[in-house]
Amino acid sequence: MLFVLGCSSKEQTDTHTERLPKIAIAGIAIESSTFSPAVSEMDAFRVSRGNDIFNLYPFLADDTPNRNRADWFPALYARAIPGGAVTRDTYESLMEEMLDMLRENAPYDGMFFDIHGAMSVIGLDDPEGDMIVRIREVIGDETMISTSMDLHGSVSWRLAENTDLITCFRMAPHEDAMESKKRTVDNLLERLEGGMGKPAYKAWVAVPILLPGEKTSTRVEPAKSLYDKVAPIADQKGVVDAGIWIGYAWADEPRNQAYVMVTGDDQHQVTEGAAYLANSFWEVRKAFDFIAPTASLKESLDKAIKSEVHPFVISDMGDNPTAGGAGDVTWTLREILKRPEFQNPNGKSLIYASIPDADFVEKAIQAGVGGQVEGYAGARVDDRYSPPILLKGQVMAIEHGDPNAQTEVVVKVGSLSVIVTKRRKPYHRESDFTNLGLNPREADILVVKIGYLVPELYDMRADWIMALTPGGVDQDLERMEFKRINRPMFPFDQDMEDPDLQPKLVPVK
Repeated sequence: MLFVLGCSSKEQTDTHTERLPKIAIAGIAIESSTFSPAVSEMDAFRVSRGNDIFNLYPFLADDTPNRNRADWFPALYARAIPGGAVTRDTYESLMEEMLDMLRENAPYDGMFFDIHGAMSVIGLDDPEGDMIVRIREVIGDETMISTSMDLHGSVSWRLAENTDLITCFRMAPHEDAMESKKRTVDNLLERLEGGMGKPAYKAWVAVPILLPGEKTSTRVEPAKSLYDKVAPIADQKGVVDAGIWIGYAWADEPRNQAYVMVTGDDQHQVTEGAAYLANSFWEVRKAFDFIAPTASLKESLDKAIKSEVHPFVISDMGDNPTAGGAGDVTWTLREILKRPEFQNPNGKSLIYASIPDADFVEKAIQAGVGGQVEGYAGARVDDRYSPPILLKGQVMAIEHGDPNAQTEVVVKVGSLSVIVTKRRKPYHRESDFTNLGLNPREADILVVKIGYLVPELYDMRADWIMALTPGGVDQDLERMEFKRINRPMFPFDQDMEDPDLQPKLVPVK
């Protein structure tokens, strides 16, 4: 079927076309560590419904070309910052609402399915696969589904079977996230408008590699050159799109590993492209290393204290909330507070971001800006490495209204400025600090719960090291107790034989 592209009634009659394609939008997105004791409940998600979903995608704003190319039916989109596994009740509640909303306007010609690909749900393997199967039960097999994913997601066979088009990011950090989502929608619209139907071929390869994002950033080799090979494959005639999924390293599920997938109408181009990308990945597997120098926390602090440039950024990697850590591990902060270099107010200045604790925040509010506060903070969720920590100092700032943290306070302890939040929050932007009266560029040392630095922090750094600290997203994967991932798997099985990377053709629904 050919669809109208913004034509008048007379033009529709003249060209014998019928109508705009009818497209749904839905998805649930979170990255979940099964190695964290944290759980993600409903309050972790920001849920957009109906027309509010358009606000999430600049390319679907009012009067944009894509907005006018279809009749859109946004249902439900829920997103959370990474965390622990999602409770089954939360997942089922979101799914039931999503399916009810999709049911209201079915049938559809297409669907924009926006997910991360690394959600874990307690008691359920492969939630994204479960999600798309249940969506298919509502909207049917005729609807063309175009799926957008983070490259740190996993493409299970079930997910591959039930999607028709699929894209993933090609950059880490994800500076191309919105560009990739737009490509997901563009591919869908082009297939519908052109009457081409679903691509005839989907080539899928499971690559037995499991690496953390901190070793696979596309800023550096070998990931940079590896991902540079994706676009030339995707741009070939007869190919719709191609992707390499690094996978997610902190969930112990059988699907967790790397993947390659290529879709299109030319069987040779699709299968050869998938084989080329999968083998290219395997060939460079031993060349991956951390994007920055790594060291113990003690060594990292020693280096930062001796440094004459600022800010010297230390990534507190083990409890990184943007990878799924609980965010409230106190081990690193406890070690910092022991150091004599920070116990004098005139010592090296250090900003610590951050530790969540609602009770401590309430005490700081009662003390007020300029007042003295004393109380325990952190380790309410993840106390495996260190108990709640006693903080005693002056309240320097109190800010309300952050969408993640809700309330943020800054406490001065010696030469440290410790950010304590009501709810956990990642600190990625300069404004995250300046809104609290802190100047990260002038600080001697900036300690952030993160892995590789996002663009603003990366551009701000004068020097940088990644500290190998404990937590739910420990970078030393061989210290983690994996029991359910497929084996053999690199790097756990260093001497494994070369795997069969021949692409499998996924049946078209």
